Amino acid sequence: MAAHIGIVACSAEGAALCYRTLCMEGASYLGAHGHPEITMHTPSLSAYVDCLERGDLQGVANLMLRSAHKLAAAGADFLICPDNTIHAAMSLVLPVSPLPWLHIAEVVADAATARGFHRLGITGTRWLVDSEVYPATLAARGLAFARPPEADREAIDHVIMNQLVPGIVTPEGVATFQRVIDGLREQGCDAVVLGCTEIPLIIGDANSSLPTLDSTRLLARAALQRSVQG
Repeated sequence: MAAHIGIVACSAEGAALCYRTLCMEGASYLGAHGHPEITMHTPSLSAYVDCLERGDLQGVANLMLRSAHKLAAAGADFLICPDNTIHAAMSLVLPVSPLPWLHIAEVVADAATARGFHRLGITGTRWLVDSEVYPATLAARGLAFARPPEADREAIDHVIMNQLVPGIVTPEGVATFQRVIDGLREQGCDAVVLGCTEIPLIIGDANSSLPTLDSTRLLARAALQRSVQG
């Protein structure tokens, strides 16, 4: 029997894409209309944003753990979080978590290694890009990285928080990401991490100057493999 997947959700659009991927691609493992049992818990996004604005990683961890305990009570066997930014609190979560987790940055780094990439550009919210969530994980696998310049970080953060998170897609938002990715290519990157789970709603291999690492779908696919294959 496939293991029960618990989703610790943060923002709606990224969590919805992850959930849809689990359901749609589960059929490749379990037959037509098949997918593992899935339970999701989502506190108010504003609670996470308040903690992030204060730099309160323990507060972020507490919110994640509240979801983790509710999902454990619902019967989940392991957990995923389709939100890159709040993985900054994972070191506070794992020692006291009631269930094991798949780490989104580790999943992305494994995919980058498998595809033969060497230097990854990091995109995402300003909290994520400024953090060590990806640099530490990539360095552990011998992968180099580059961050966008400060002005570009602010530009993509604005698109994420004011457009993608509330489900708004604009040509200007797409163009902003394309410009930032072009800059990362000029820094010598051979691939780009779509390090916010909403970014794949507007950017992919078809409209990016660099190959993309879609953190949302990669996490969902890793969860499917773990659920079905162990």
